Amino acid sequence: QVQLVESGGGLVQAGGSLRLSCAASGSIFFINAMGWYRQAPGKQRELVATVNSAGSTNYADFVKGRFTISRDAAKNTVYLRMNTLKPEDTAVYYCQANIRTDWRFESVAFWGQGTQVTVSP
Repeated sequence: QVQLVESGGGLVQAGGSLRLSCAASGSIFFINAMGWYRQAPGKQRELVATVNSAGSTNYADFVKGRFTISRDAAKNTVYLRMNTLKPEDTAVYYCQANIRTDWRFESVAFWGQGTQVTVSP
């Protein structure tokens, strides 16, 4: 089986920074895209940023210029550096990865348990 373990969430004042990490472990043959999503209370989960196996990145418009996603392939880890945080960034942030557990299988989406990010005014 595969596990995604997130860390780095917490409470920060507006304008501050946080760095989230997500490490994948378990039965991994190949990891395609990895990314971060978030869900605020009463709202649907939304994409924040993704990075594929070639290193190409994609960002939601509301984080462009403030957040940076990166990936360490050797460690099966994805990071999200969040700068200039705003109260509206408050949400549970989830790591997601498309992983092939065997060369015979197509990739499957796995999710982390989520980490809370709270930005105070």
